[in-house]
Amino acid sequence: MKILVLHGPNLNLLGKREPAVYGSRTLDELNRDLINLAERLGVEITCRQSNHEGELIDILHHAAVEFAAVVFNPGAYSHYSFALHDAVLSIEIPTVEVHLSNIYAREDFRNHSVIAPAAAGQISGLGVSGYFLALRAAVELAGA
Repeated sequence: MKILVLHGPNLNLLGKREPAVYGSRTLDELNRDLINLAERLGVEITCRQSNHEGELIDILHHAAVEFAAVVFNPGAYSHYSFALHDAVLSIEIPTVEVHLSNIYAREDFRNHSVIAPAAAGQISGLGVSGYFLALRAAVELAGA
């Protein structure tokens, strides 16, 4: 079974960008730890990142061909990208939305996700642990 881990805008700056909010672990370190967890769970993952909405949509559109589920951190696109909402709906495989910070405890504009209604579930505010929980949930939702 293959799972896609898709990181949205600015996540390439993990470890540098607002470490008090997003932590000090880099994206490469997070991906390495996710790959290690995936091996223990008996699944394969592919990790991708893009700062571009259209590219994220294209990646999601192709996901159903190769992957059984998606772990997706849409970053700030969570709050207004109906195009990403529609892309998640269109692929018809489980998608778990994940956020490092608690989007409901931050600025008002971050308190709503337009992706959440299209996702199988959402994990928010648990730092990198949220990614590990999201991967476990994606594996379970995909039927492994």
